[in-house]
Amino acid sequence: MNFDITKEVPYSFDVAIEKVKETLKEVGFGVLVEIDIRETIKKKIGKDMMNYIILGACNPKYAYEVLNIDPMVGLLLPCNVIVYEQKGGNVTVSSINPEKAIDSNDDKLREVASEVADKLKKAIDML
Repeated sequence: MNFDITKEVPYSFDVAIEKVKETLKEVGFGVLVEIDIRETIKKKIGKDMMNYIILGACNPKYAYEVLNIDPMVGLLLPCNVIVYEQKGGNVTVSSINPEKAIDSNDDKLREVASEVADKLKKAIDML
């Protein structure tokens, strides 16, 4: 079972990051946090690695809904979207798939997870 929504994109790493932010915004998500894993690894342990960014995306309406259904869903928030550069320069964008990540018997929670997954899929498809 894949927990991701993934697409290889025809952009440079830096352009891909900006495009992801734009498409997320178009579907109602803001980026709360941006973590540069490559920079952190270099700073903390002196190792080099590929370009790798984690974007913490959030839609306040959906976050409010799911946290009021089950506060433990906060463990999955914000929705992580990663952008990384593979050997050879190809760039991949991937998001968590909330439908797969949230295992619940609550119909409303599953409904919201499905709506969020649809929006994340749309954002990535637009790239």
